[in-house]
Amino acid sequence: MTIKIGNAPCSWGIEFASDPAYPAWTSVLDQCAAAGYKGIELGPIGYMPEDPEVLAPALAERDLAIIGGVVFRPFHDAAKWDEVLDASHRTCKALKAHGAQHLVLIDSISPRRAPTAGRFSEAEQMDKAEWTSFRDRLAMIAKIGTEEYGLTVGIHAHAAGFMDFEPELERLLAEVDEKILKICFDTGHHSYAGYDPVAFMKRNIDRISYMHFKDINPVVKADVVENRTDFYKACGQGIFCNLGQGDVDFSAVRKILLDHGFEGWCTVEQDCDPALPGTPLEDARANREYLQSIGF
Repeated sequence: MTIKIGNAPCSWGIEFASDPAYPAWTSVLDQCAAAGYKGIELGPIGYMPEDPEVLAPALAERDLAIIGGVVFRPFHDAAKWDEVLDASHRTCKALKAHGAQHLVLIDSISPRRAPTAGRFSEAEQMDKAEWTSFRDRLAMIAKIGTEEYGLTVGIHAHAAGFMDFEPELERLLAEVDEKILKICFDTGHHSYAGYDPVAFMKRNIDRISYMHFKDINPVVKADVVENRTDFYKACGQGIFCNLGQGDVDFSAVRKILLDHGFEGWCTVEQDCDPALPGTPLEDARANREYLQSIGF
């Protein structure tokens, strides 16, 4: 088994292309390398330079590779299709320029779903027509990424979007061809949604092409679900704790990957609020050391 461990800009609070509170992209690269990682995700398109002649030397100086990139956009909103399509093509072009493999699709947070993160029984559901259009938009970007750019495309469930809960994820997987759409499995978001990530992995390991390692503080999770706390406020409250300190069984995750012969990248993602005091470098280093301690 050859598993490589990377990190992502969201571990430094980077969720969008720009924000005054964000650290410089060069600082994120410096800290990622200093913490012991050999790869990093692209982050939201526009955060890191899109010109490979600028970004590639900076990566090489730090012995880092680009692993993949995320299209975190409102797939649920037909009126935003031009925005989704633009971000998807730009991300695909950047990934291909750096020889990266993984395109990750995430439906961004919807005001209709934000209050019911972690509460499937209460969450608003799309009607048949809305679901069909939503599914087809995801499938179209998956096809573009796979067939036009030669990438491996994975769907990623995310709290407070319309692709959040296990039944929604399983429905999408049943309706979209596996040849164009795999799973980018995020252990933390699956727990946030109220499900067992290890059990899901056992059932779906053959379709998982890429992993996001995230842990959940169960005390904070119970509080934010009970109080319908905004996702980004939950991040500020520390819902995503250091790996090994939450409710995800990473030793069991490792065993499933090992038994299946999984190869490639697994990326640490510890979403945080960049406007609050924090220690992303120390957390990144601690997460790498924890994973090494259990055999990654």
